[in-house]
Amino acid sequence: MSHSCIVLGGGGHAWVVVEILQTQKDVTFFGVLDSNLARKGEEISGVSILGGDGELTPLAQQGKIDSFVLGLGGAANNTPRRNLFEKAISLGLYPLSVVHATAVLSCSAILGSGVQRLALSVVGPRAVLGDDVIVNTGAIIEHDCRIGHHVHIATGARLASTVRVGDLAHIGAGATIRQGITIGAGAIVGAGAVVVKNVTAGETVIGSPARPLSKRTLDNPGKPSA
Repeated sequence: MSHSCIVLGGGGHAWVVVEILQTQKDVTFFGVLDSNLARKGEEISGVSILGGDGELTPLAQQGKIDSFVLGLGGAANNTPRRNLFEKAISLGLYPLSVVHATAVLSCSAILGSGVQRLALSVVGPRAVLGDDVIVNTGAIIEHDCRIGHHVHIATGARLASTVRVGDLAHIGAGATIRQGITIGAGAIVGAGAVVVKNVTAGETVIGSPARPLSKRTLDNPGKPSA
């Protein structure tokens, strides 16, 4: 089945997912929507930016698109990704998964909808990933991990076995999570951090070993609490 796909978000991550999906013969790009209206008319790997996010509803209602892919990356705050994902789902659009040819997936792993597995990423045996998860370039999710919805496992991050990661969490580039650790919903693990203790919901940790920096409220995950 061929899909007429809209790309939601026009940043650097959009180039990554568009170039991967361009290798798949069953995907035709209708265009890109970007919240930065000044970018209208530009192109991402040959795909035109048509306008802002407000164009999504009429395009879906007119039947011009049937699927979507999130080109919006998650830089700590994954709430905007979740909001776009849920909006597109509410309009009846199908979330396309993104799979680089070099990504490794165990046959016993379970993936949700719209998961993005980028170059040289690894998802091990019996791992379970929720919807809209990014497993970025070279990231490793070992066996029996449980990853919630709208989580970003950034470039080169390594999760040892049986790690639990809550919804909307962000695991920074090059971070290492020891086996059996729980990362709470909305938490941020800083780039290069080595996590040897559980991280509570909304907490930000940095360093080696990782230590708390701040805590965000789940109602407003972009703003530290007092």
